[in-house]
Amino acid sequence: MSADPRREDASILERIRENPGPAMGWLVGALLLFALEAGAVVHFVTGLVGSPVELPTLLTRELIPNNGYVTPDGAWKETFLNLPAAYAWAIRVVLIYAYAFVWMVWLWRGYEIFREHYRYADWTPRDDMVDRVRGHRWGQFGAVIVFAFVVMAMFAPALGPTTVERTISNPYSHYIEYYNDQGQLENITVGAANLGARSQGTPDQNVGPMQYDQYGRWHPFGTLPSGKDMFTFMAAGARISLFIGLTSIVVSGFIAVAFALLTAYYKGLVDLLVVILGDSIMSLPSLLFVMLLSVVLGGTWLAEIYSGGFLLAVIFAVTGWPFLWRSIRGPAMQIAEQEWIDAAKSFGQRPRVTMQKHMAPYILGYLLVYASMRLGGIIIAVAGLSFLGLGINPPTPEWGRAVNIGQGYVTTASWHISFIPGVLIVLVVTAFNALGDGIRDAIDPQSEGSEGEGAEAAAAGGGGA
Repeated sequence: MSADPRREDASILERIRENPGPAMGWLVGALLLFALEAGAVVHFVTGLVGSPVELPTLLTRELIPNNGYVTPDGAWKETFLNLPAAYAWAIRVVLIYAYAFVWMVWLWRGYEIFREHYRYADWTPRDDMVDRVRGHRWGQFGAVIVFAFVVMAMFAPALGPTTVERTISNPYSHYIEYYNDQGQLENITVGAANLGARSQGTPDQNVGPMQYDQYGRWHPFGTLPSGKDMFTFMAAGARISLFIGLTSIVVSGFIAVAFALLTAYYKGLVDLLVVILGDSIMSLPSLLFVMLLSVVLGGTWLAEIYSGGFLLAVIFAVTGWPFLWRSIRGPAMQIAEQEWIDAAKSFGQRPRVTMQKHMAPYILGYLLVYASMRLGGIIIAVAGLSFLGLGINPPTPEWGRAVNIGQGYVTTASWHISFIPGVLIVLVVTAFNALGDGIRDAIDPQSEGSEGEGAEAAAAGGGGA
């Protein structure tokens, strides 16, 4: 399809009105996929304010239960298809990740529909960028791990062998059934069962990875010293880490882009003031400053939102925007020197319009690169604060707290308590850095790690019509 100069300025909505068929077909498919797991999305969003709403959902533990018991003759009861608890749990996990993968495929299909039916240019710089990403193995490795991490965070309530409510926050209000040594079926509170499934470093007091406890409960990552399921703890911790990381990156990215556009457009005194402000924040010892703010603001209403997660997100945003601003300030300055910016000024175009339409698209690619890399740093910083007992209010799960809890068991039979969260932290942070490397090399293959070499690199980051 050749470019039509008369229609290049038409909005995407106007183009869809002219040819609604492909877009409506894709939208119907997306709505069907969303309907299957709408309850999980509502639970995730409402859970951020502390009052999760339960709605019918397809891939739930109620539909595919793994909490059951073993009869004296070895048969399983009250699990999915009366399968062993490990198999029932594995089926649910596979279906959830398959569902998320179908979503990714469908989103890619939407992009292809846009290129085929609603984009009037035969080629844009974004096409080459996408092709380079598809051939970047290191970046693809990062994308796979990030995908797995995000799915774990979003579907944490369904992925865990049990729930945070049952095993962590309120275990003595829930019951399980099991057969005792005399072959009688008994009820026991989850809290009491946890006391019998503790991992405290000795062979007789340890439930390791991929093991059942004496009550027939399956523990993919083993248990904590308190006997609580570690996989459930880690999945819930992934959710709060993702929330803090994404919230802080969105806020700090917005601030960084605004200041980058203002300093590049006006230069002079505006640039000097922002440089002084940014350098002043960057000169502070970051970790100590974050620790100080988390302690000082720990008693405020901000610390009560999402168990302190919102407060940490705000702190990381306020202290982190100068690093993102410094990263995109150079490309913004380069774009501001181009002829089309001078032409827009000479024609009397308003500064806000010039910055929004002619400058911002060309720095967003660089923002995506550095935001991806910084997101990994925020996750490891949150884990470090939790390790020190700051930030997230207990008993809310957080990966760094698991490392702290298990540090005394590293050389014992309960080595998994610190080892598994430690490995996951390193893996996820490395994955975000790898993804950032892949995006950077796709945007500017000539840079090989530099921050850009001119307007052509910036144009590649901005992408096309």
